[in-house]
Amino acid sequence: MTDTSNSNDELAGTEQPFVQHLMELRNRLMLGLAGLGLCMAALAFWPGPSGLIDWIAVPIRAHMPPDAKLIAVGVFTPFFIPLKVLGMTALVMSLPWWMYQIWAFVAPGLYGHEKRFAIPLIVLGSLLAYTGIAFVQFFVLDKMFGFIQQFTPKSVAATPDIASYVEAILSLYLAFGLAFQVPIVVVLLVKMNMVSVQKLKEFRGYFIVVAFVISAVVTPPDVISQLALAVPMCLLYELGIWGSRWFVTNSAKPDSEEASPESDESSS
Repeated sequence: MTDTSNSNDELAGTEQPFVQHLMELRNRLMLGLAGLGLCMAALAFWPGPSGLIDWIAVPIRAHMPPDAKLIAVGVFTPFFIPLKVLGMTALVMSLPWWMYQIWAFVAPGLYGHEKRFAIPLIVLGSLLAYTGIAFVQFFVLDKMFGFIQQFTPKSVAATPDIASYVEAILSLYLAFGLAFQVPIVVVLLVKMNMVSVQKLKEFRGYFIVVAFVISAVVTPPDVISQLALAVPMCLLYELGIWGSRWFVTNSAKPDSEEASPESDESSS
């Protein structure tokens, strides 16, 4: 009787030495850093560090007096903060490139059906991250600062420090970018057989509580930003439940592991 378990495995014989894995990882990191450097160079050319600061300051300046400006308390703040914003923007801009490098590194160890499953997740994950950041920039910040300004006493001039402002909004970008990955996490949990779609449906009520707890922890203490994070998380959880059924159905490994005629003859 001939053992056909290895002959039917499409990954058989593709194992690589550990040193070769390290070299491949190094190459992927270098390519990722090269993409990051190109994005930084492009952003430094246009709109430039100052232009990026002006752009991210639009939401708060809309709720400040016309002649008011953000202030820089630290001595080196006017130099380092624009560079920090430039680096973070370049990292976000190069996110699909980084995700592609990660996928290219692990792709040789994936089956064909797993590769077809991974590529849509990479594209969807990037789009969801960009959607979360855009949601913060064009909706959350405007509503949040408008809400906060209502409680500012008339005798107080609200002129925030640019360093604290950048730190606050970058944390919001990160929180929303990660929170918008909920559908990806849900799909992966189902795909790895860690939980079933039915269990996810039963956990729906608990997830709503978890979403509001997370939003209360990672967002500023205002109801606008907390609702702006918790409500999309709940909607994205539902999207993840729907997507998990679709992905599992379309990326399931075909049971074409049926014995070939030759193996049938040998087994007989």
